[in-house]
Amino acid sequence: MASKKESTFTTMVLTLFLVTFIASAALGYLYEVTKGPIAASKLAKLNNAIKEVVPAFDTIPQNNVYKKGVDGDTLVFYPAQKDGELVGTAVSTFTNQGFSGEIKLMVGFLPDGTIHNISVLEHKETPGLGDKMQKNKSDWSIQFNGKNPDNFQLKVTKDGGDVDAITASTISSRAFCEAVQRAYNAYMEGGKQ
Repeated sequence: MASKKESTFTTMVLTLFLVTFIASAALGYLYEVTKGPIAASKLAKLNNAIKEVVPAFDTIPQNNVYKKGVDGDTLVFYPAQKDGELVGTAVSTFTNQGFSGEIKLMVGFLPDGTIHNISVLEHKETPGLGDKMQKNKSDWSIQFNGKNPDNFQLKVTKDGGDVDAITASTISSRAFCEAVQRAYNAYMEGGKQ
């Protein structure tokens, strides 16, 4: 007759500890392995957004980056130069007023404050509605290009502004405008360098 090994509290605790240790070691290893590629991917996404929103440049905007605290968060400025002259500044901006929360944008300004282009970095807006702020979903955001917020009201027409809202997504449109206005205000109030 084979003897049956009796489970004891100590055996169960040691087994649980061993399983937990192996799982945490595996997670730590996975984190270390993926940390580099994730950082490279984020940097590539940032570089693409900067290139999309400012005119052609020959400097590395990340080398001259500066930040400004605004509304409890931070805006990041990426000045782009060509032949030693400022051609535009990409501003990473945000709003928490989206229909589904935070929206992050990269807004490119020419030296006089005119909007060159806008790229959506992150959002959780409703697919088929609020996500139309993205250029790959619709051309809605193109209406901002070439406009200077000094004489172009960054509000939807429903609120007395100059921006045509995304159909059935007024909240998302208002939030987008708010993020662009936040970037413009910070840029004009000392964000230019």
